[in-house]
Amino acid sequence: MRLNLRVWRQKNTGTEGAMATYEVDGVSPDMSFLEMLDTLNEDLILRGEDPVAFDHDCREGICGACSLVIDGEAHGPERTTTCQLHMRSFRDGDTIDVEPWRASAFPVVKDLVVDRSAFDRVIQAGGYISAPTGSAPEAHATPVPKADADSAFEHAECIGCGACVAACPNGSAMLFTSAKINHLNVLPQGSPERETRVLDMVAQMDAEGFGGCTLTGECATACPKGIPLPSIAAMNKEWLRALRKAPRG
Repeated sequence: MRLNLRVWRQKNTGTEGAMATYEVDGVSPDMSFLEMLDTLNEDLILRGEDPVAFDHDCREGICGACSLVIDGEAHGPERTTTCQLHMRSFRDGDTIDVEPWRASAFPVVKDLVVDRSAFDRVIQAGGYISAPTGSAPEAHATPVPKADADSAFEHAECIGCGACVAACPNGSAMLFTSAKINHLNVLPQGSPERETRVLDMVAQMDAEGFGGCTLTGECATACPKGIPLPSIAAMNKEWLRALRKAPRG
């Protein structure tokens, strides 16, 4: 396959970026999207040009570091992470636009790499438990209703890739934040911090400059792990519950 790539190039956070056009030949349909970018970079290095910076780690669909907007879609046209997107999803001669996540809370570090440490600060604001659970066997001995266990597991699927933010017209982090809050709040071990967790994490989310939730569902559609949109409604119930119990003054 021969492809025409329009790739976002930006030297660093303080400089302006622009799209650059490259032609990549000899692309196998069995390559992953990242392997195709590796091929492009090999050609650029041989020509003495600066390779395209992009983020990745496991390349197994686990970590979500491979955060790219491909033809306007977070992670590309398939419901998976970019590293698990294969070139058979494209056709010979296609022109493909490759951009970083677009959100004010995710500044571009270089080219396709963005700084997602805002997510870390949201988690740090309330993503912890103070109830001792001991070792794994002791923790497993804590009775958890099946429905709560299933809900916690579903929300724990969130890998923090940021596709929900990139897909949202307002750059909202509501799906990510709701997944983290709901994961811990339904478990007995997370109960002591239940009210403070949702207030602290929502406040931190707002402080990071994420936009407001549009409730239109782009976030859930873009999520490679299929975190359901109703998790936002569940988090809002937790938030209102916490507000009613919060001291006034």
